[in-house]
Amino acid sequence: MNQRGPSDPVSDAHGKTLRVLVVDDSAYNRQTLTSMLEADPQIEVVGRAINGRDALQSVMEVAPDVITLDLEMPEMDGFAFLRLLMARRPTPVIVISSHSARDTVFRALELGAMDFMAKPSRQIGPELREIQGELLRKIRLVKRLHAVRLQHRAQALALQRDARVTREMTALPDPEDASTQGDARPVVIAHAPTAPAPAATSGEPLGIVGIAASTGGPPAVQQLLCGLPGDLPIAVLVAQHMPARFTRAFASRLDKMCSLRVNEAIDGAPLQRGHVYISPGASNIEIAAGDDGVQLVVRTPEGAAQGKITPSADLMLRAAAAQYGRRFCAVVLTGMGSDGREGAVFAREQGSLVVVEDPQTAVMPGMPQSVIDAGAADEVHALDDIPEVLIRFAERCKGGRGGA
Repeated sequence: MNQRGPSDPVSDAHGKTLRVLVVDDSAYNRQTLTSMLEADPQIEVVGRAINGRDALQSVMEVAPDVITLDLEMPEMDGFAFLRLLMARRPTPVIVISSHSARDTVFRALELGAMDFMAKPSRQIGPELREIQGELLRKIRLVKRLHAVRLQHRAQALALQRDARVTREMTALPDPEDASTQGDARPVVIAHAPTAPAPAATSGEPLGIVGIAASTGGPPAVQQLLCGLPGDLPIAVLVAQHMPARFTRAFASRLDKMCSLRVNEAIDGAPLQRGHVYISPGASNIEIAAGDDGVQLVVRTPEGAAQGKITPSADLMLRAAAAQYGRRFCAVVLTGMGSDGREGAVFAREQGSLVVVEDPQTAVMPGMPQSVIDAGAADEVHALDDIPEVLIRFAERCKGGRGGA
């Protein structure tokens, strides 16, 4: 595959060649990825490794700008490699995943990977060219990425996990007390977070939060949602740019980790307080008034709209702001481009609260910066502080106020 790829040349502002390390235990995949990458004259594959151990050595020897990483490898897998890489030399990593390994992708993102994509197929055709174009587009983002922030995000998620485990352990009965019970049985914790309060899981929400995110978003969304209590009287919509086949696994993983209930959005489902709705990857998520209250509207674009970004943050934010006004809060997190800017401008005009992640702390500053540049941001916060902002917003909704 020596022809030029379907994407523009990849380089930074100074025309510097991007140096890539390819890590995969499959000789076919290593060769295919190398051919895809080197079809662009501004990319140089500076090394190929067959497992995490070889990759760590190569990183220290060739100092790549970006790494493509398989997860399932002998001797040292991709997860162990990511932990060591982020501790020793934070470097942008794009996970190359099989369709069957959807849940493991999010574990890799938690550990500091920048993004992910599907493994190339063995058949030359439109799908292979599409994968090549996607790979080159993701490589292009590297020079705008703050790699050390991926490390910080991974550390923050690790602290969250440790705190959750501590809460679970303290909730277990004292072993000495248990030993006095003749038929005492071991306690198994099936669902990690504390169960949400019953009052929060029924009834129409008093307010709505809409979260928009793209590159670097899955770990950021996880960190934000896991910082919220389960008894919030509001609902949360999420437009995370992600392939369709991964969003259900993303929602399922979040549901196991967060106190709020998390599901992939279903068209026509009523909005419930204490619930989070993840837009399917190839569809747009909106809301509209129905006979039984406010309902989710999930549509797959057709015709000319097919080529646009899905899920569209702009559509989601506009629909929620139009329905809820001052009882809506738009949140724009890390991501490349400007999706969410127009929706945030409209939301502010409706009296909604617009909160953006501080571009100085975001993994990818493009989306939040575009909202700030448009003059639509009411508040700018580091990701760590946004859960508290949303808790205060929910309290204002209880009092019938909401808004900025």
